[in-house]
Amino acid sequence: MNPTNITSFEWLALPAKALSEDHHTQALERQGQLTKPVGALGKLEAIAVQMAAMQATDQPQAERVHITVFAADHGVTAEGVSAFPQIVTTEMVKNFARGGAAINVAARFLGASLDVCNLGTITPTEHLNGVTYQPIAAQTANFVDQPAMTHEQLATALAAGRTRIQTLKPNTDLFIGGEMGIGNTTSASALLAYLLDISSADATGPGTGLSADGVNHKAAVIDKALQFHRPYLETPLEALRRLGGFEIAALCGAYIACAQEGLPCLVDGFIASVAALVACRINSNVEGWLILSHYSAEPAYGKLLSAFHQQPLLALGMRLGEGSGAAAAVPLIRLACQLHNQMATFAEAAVSESE
Repeated sequence: MNPTNITSFEWLALPAKALSEDHHTQALERQGQLTKPVGALGKLEAIAVQMAAMQATDQPQAERVHITVFAADHGVTAEGVSAFPQIVTTEMVKNFARGGAAINVAARFLGASLDVCNLGTITPTEHLNGVTYQPIAAQTANFVDQPAMTHEQLATALAAGRTRIQTLKPNTDLFIGGEMGIGNTTSASALLAYLLDISSADATGPGTGLSADGVNHKAAVIDKALQFHRPYLETPLEALRRLGGFEIAALCGAYIACAQEGLPCLVDGFIASVAALVACRINSNVEGWLILSHYSAEPAYGKLLSAFHQQPLLALGMRLGEGSGAAAAVPLIRLACQLHNQMATFAEAAVSESE
């Protein structure tokens, strides 16, 4: 296989890097020696142990954080599935470039590096600061009665995520993928309905703020699309091609690449978690490299969570996207690592252990 061939899907099946069992064991042993009752720091202990196994180190860190926001437009917006007009995708990309979005503020607060990758918007966004313009098409096709992407478009979007990850290692401790695209909760909900074999109604929520009638209409649009595509939905990859978006596919490719490259990945809310689930269905060893950051307020998130073997770190009622919920969890991960690294052991502190 030629790894530079962006029209190839073969790289998706390459094995994930193995987590370090030795460092996992050593981290657990250290947690048992620190000056606290065993388990007293709860999930903070588990986070530190997980990071130690991912990074193959006895000094896990989360200081060098990189955030990439993938942006793209969706043809399904023609069905009236969003409370916001499609131009908002481009307007928000410009807002990212100016540093005015929530994720910009979070990145500055965290000292994280941030870039935006525009994979295709109706209005071009060339020559914007911090924005890579890599248009696959102006938007995906309206997936109500045709595939959202061609095979080549899907391969290119997946490869965009992979390429971003390959440029980060070894200078990054933690990766966050964000998304921006009016209509992308419709795409994510359609994928979720397929992946979990649930009804369109159970997979659909308000997204950017639809009314109850708007949610019902959105579910009906998804149901119509699923009826059209269901005979062809033989694999998660084909479902991604038919129902996904460029930015969702890029996130999926980034998650798979994180696992293959050995880079811990903090997963954002509903849309990002659907992309992560697709990644896990394509390559079953991906989840070991993913940390779910927060419990999205999108109603279907609870059903989505049932497909993972972990619980999110936070529950803040967030549903913004952009990677913002994942960014909110970074201080918690940093604290967990520093507690693990810097607390004294019973022996070091001359404190008696429990009997």
